[in-house]
Amino acid sequence: MSETVLVTGGSGFLGAHAIVQLLEQGYTVRTTVRSLKREADVRAMVATGGAEAGDRLTLVEADLGADAGWTAAVDGVDHVLHVASPFPAQAPKNEDELIIPARDGTLRVLRAARDANVRRVVLTSSFAAIGYGHPDEGPFDETVWTDTDAPIRPYIKSKTIAEQAAWDFVQREGNGMELVVINPTGIFGPALGPDYSGSLGLVEAMLDGRLPFLPDTRFGVADVRDVAALHILAMTDSRAAGERFIAAGGYSSFADIARVLRDGMGPEAGKVPTRRIPTWLLKTLAVGVKPLRELSADAGVRREPALGKGVRTLGWKTRPTTDTILDTARSLIALKAKAAI
Repeated sequence: MSETVLVTGGSGFLGAHAIVQLLEQGYTVRTTVRSLKREADVRAMVATGGAEAGDRLTLVEADLGADAGWTAAVDGVDHVLHVASPFPAQAPKNEDELIIPARDGTLRVLRAARDANVRRVVLTSSFAAIGYGHPDEGPFDETVWTDTDAPIRPYIKSKTIAEQAAWDFVQREGNGMELVVINPTGIFGPALGPDYSGSLGLVEAMLDGRLPFLPDTRFGVADVRDVAALHILAMTDSRAAGERFIAAGGYSSFADIARVLRDGMGPEAGKVPTRRIPTWLLKTLAVGVKPLRELSADAGVRREPALGKGVRTLGWKTRPTTDTILDTARSLIALKAKAAI
């Protein structure tokens, strides 16, 4: 009989990839969704990922904002990958609208796992909990924490506070339960369905011409398949207990990604921008153009992630960034073609 793994947020981009790899490795998987109406979507994404789900995949209804469903979700599971996270379509007027759900949702899952005698929880946090609010450019490693007293965006603050609350809970109330935290940078890679990360939206905007220029922005690039694999390594390797792991395979810029798309996608990259925009001009435009505000917030700033801990400690392997970006683009084009049928 195979071990059972609970993956929270199975309809999400990373959650679906984690389910695919777990099934391929012989695990039985239970996953949470906010509504069981999403079951067909989850199974379709898993099939697109190439895994045979059958009766080894079950879905339960549970929302991070409520207690209902979590006792059933963790009942009898051997491991928990807590991947789900609230991510608003737009920044809230009050930062607590984001911070409180992120923190309380994380604690809700940890509390349920502890009460079910789960030995280890792997939590998806973010590089947002590491690399922000600092005067220098890094590279920032897993010993560093984002400064929540600095002028940072509500989402960044929420990820930091939620992760800090998780470590505090396990230390004070965990009853011996182990915690491992994965801190991904921007997650790219093949979309299995219409639910995918905001990072893919940037590539999509470059392909379809909605982003007509290249901001002076650099960021870590993580392949969703590699991030899922790191979660599973962290779930089973004794050396991972009590550790944080930055998940990134490289450090790139918009200009780097544009070059990869133009070199690798041929005519399909015909609308990919070539012009760079000065940071002062981007910030000026962002005053009156709301969609540009997020881009302008990071323009001209360097927050380099330190790479290698997962490789050294767990034998983690990462794909070349070029492969990640091209696979991202191909999957987005395929999704668009499928939607047009």
